[in-house]
Amino acid sequence: MRDIGRMIFLAGVVLAIVGLVIWKTGGLGVIGRLPGDISVRRPGFSFYFPVTTCIVISVILTVLAWVFRR
Repeated sequence: MRDIGRMIFLAGVVLAIVGLVIWKTGGLGVIGRLPGDISVRRPGFSFYFPVTTCIVISVILTVLAWVFRR
């Protein structure tokens, strides 16, 4: 049980560091603005849903999980 707690703690620290870097640098560049992402802007209303970005991130995480399980 101690190993699981340590892994969760380390994952949280890594996520916090990555979040801090993204926040301070202003984003990830192209990620989040890919073709296929839905963006609607009207006076008094804006809606953004990153469909393509979600799919790309999902594929990357799936491949990483597959590689680390081997």
